[in-house]
Amino acid sequence: MAPLPRVGDELQQAAEHGRVCALAAYGQRDLQRCLTAHPDLFAEGPFDGALTSSIALAIAFSAPWCEAVELRLTNRAVLWGFALDWQVDRLATSAVELDRLVQRQLSVTDGASAATDDPLGRFLAGLHADLVAVPAFATLGGAWRAAARRTLHAMRQEWQWKTAMRDGLQPPPTLADYLNNADNLACTVVNVVHWIRTGGADTQARLDRLVIASDAVQRALRLVNDLSTHERDLRWGDLNAIMLVDDRAVVEQVLKRLVTDVTDLLDELRADCPREAAYLTRQLGYTTGFYRSTDFWGVS
Repeated sequence: MAPLPRVGDELQQAAEHGRVCALAAYGQRDLQRCLTAHPDLFAEGPFDGALTSSIALAIAFSAPWCEAVELRLTNRAVLWGFALDWQVDRLATSAVELDRLVQRQLSVTDGASAATDDPLGRFLAGLHADLVAVPAFATLGGAWRAAARRTLHAMRQEWQWKTAMRDGLQPPPTLADYLNNADNLACTVVNVVHWIRTGGADTQARLDRLVIASDAVQRALRLVNDLSTHERDLRWGDLNAIMLVDDRAVVEQVLKRLVTDVTDLLDELRADCPREAAYLTRQLGYTTGFYRSTDFWGVS
């Protein structure tokens, strides 16, 4: 039996956990204010206190060295990703409607005003305005726009795959094609927001490498998510990696390989970008642990 930790060590560890949870509490309160301020976007369904708490906890434990105010934009970027995913997967009813949604979001990322009948665009416009106010945005704004564009196109691609499969118009994509479309998880676009807000000059100089590492984490998390949400995706009619192979074990083996590869990549990155590598490492570890027990979406 392993020896129990000393009382002083246990006290210090619990105090650190409490501090991180306080970061999450601050973040959740801000996200709750977002829900209240945008009732036409977050009126019902899964946008509840459990979702905002789960988002804020995930970001706080991924970047526990940050101050609460530094994580506000990261949290809001995650909430935008969830709102976009809900609109694409659950509300869009036609390709024309989806194309219009994507084009509106792209216009806002380029600085256009959101239409009055576009609640998702209005929320993104607020995020964009806050990002523009960050000095690093002048240099890194193009990287955020590129990441947002990839996310929007990836979500549209998944909708097209799902719809074509449902209507019997084409076979499912290969698992490799599906993983190449992992920007539909909206992970890297959030990470770019985080680095714009919290990174220093070294982060800005190495952003291309950070995006490559983030994409690798994103592909692994795509499979972590799918392995945990397969039954829900079947009920909702969503696409899932397990639906693309003959055996769930194939997805598990691919995930194992992806985690090995991304671990090596993050070890290399740690020498030049220790805090950013730690952020990605903790993001991967926290989300993997989270999905072992529950899901961000709280509706059946």
